[in-house]
Amino acid sequence: MRWTVLDSPIGEFSVATDGTSVCGAHFGRVDAAVEAPDDAASRQAVAELRAYFAGELTGFTVPVSVPRGSAFERAVWREMTRIPYGEMLTYGEVAGLVGDPGAARAVGVACNRNPIPVIVPCHRIVGAGGKLVGFGGGLPRKVKLLELEARVAFEREVLGLG
Repeated sequence: MRWTVLDSPIGEFSVATDGTSVCGAHFGRVDAAVEAPDDAASRQAVAELRAYFAGELTGFTVPVSVPRGSAFERAVWREMTRIPYGEMLTYGEVAGLVGDPGAARAVGVACNRNPIPVIVPCHRIVGAGGKLVGFGGGLPRKVKLLELEARVAFEREVLGLG
């Protein structure tokens, strides 16, 4: 696994690739991270993340590979990738979508264990009534990500920009 670090509006952000796909991401700098990626997957991930943070990208296409997680966690992570840019679902709604309507807390645990935050957008899952609860990168980062997406979605849909 090769880690690359980039600066972003939410602070340093590290992304890991296995040579062909993204297999991890971390808020902050990972000690083994390098500044300049040297494989195609790293270059694509960094380019897409920079475009995302600049408000120019609303959907990631870089391949991802998740080497761990229970069947339930993987189902939650798949569902995260289906939440449209600029929108949010509650933990309970996601639990229903993965076939276990009573598993809202388990969805929260799966969000916390998401190995590829931002690219697999766990920040789009909120508490009942839209309450902002828990986030592995801290609530201020979650707020910044949601604000970025809301602003870009508004500019594109309502103002016709971008």
